[in-house]
Amino acid sequence: MFLALTSIRTRDPALPDPSDSELVREVLNGRRESFTLLYRRHVDRVFALLTRILGPVDGREDLLQEVFFDLYRGLGSFRGDSKLSTYVYRIAVRAASDHLRGQRRRKITPVSDAAWDALVSPEVSPQQRAQSRQELAQAFELLATLKPKKRIAFVLASVDGLSLPEIAEIVQAHPDAVKQRVLHARRELAEKVARWQRRSPA
Repeated sequence: MFLALTSIRTRDPALPDPSDSELVREVLNGRRESFTLLYRRHVDRVFALLTRILGPVDGREDLLQEVFFDLYRGLGSFRGDSKLSTYVYRIAVRAASDHLRGQRRRKITPVSDAAWDALVSPEVSPQQRAQSRQELAQAFELLATLKPKKRIAFVLASVDGLSLPEIAEIVQAHPDAVKQRVLHARRELAEKVARWQRRSPA
């Protein structure tokens, strides 16, 4: 079921020269157009990450702009201790976490079939498309039962395939704490899937 999340489409843009670090230096030296290159280089990955964590919910575009606004504002304090992509992911994860924590105060708008379809490959048959829509909807329904920290750790580990140290650097936690979040999330999800299967007609 959760393997369906890996099918969320994202482009893999070729990364042209100059490097991220060079572009950051140019932005800090007043060359604002260099930030446009940074944006184009990372925007698809960030949008895909937000989608894998949150689903095809309304407001992802606003969150995306918020992420890059925070990136631009924070470049002056970026020391280069980690890759810029890690720093961008950290900002995106923080934005996604804030969004998840604020969901209780917002009216949740149902996701349309068109929004689910946008996550599915256009080359599959109508039957496969319907099945993928259902699997994605079920996966995000289960993810919604997890607390934000567990949900984010699970997605980064089980869907994005990041290592515990990589996730720890992104979420700024100890790898052992990340490991526990992932294990707890997997156990909780496995229990919920088992209950679903017992309730489903044979």
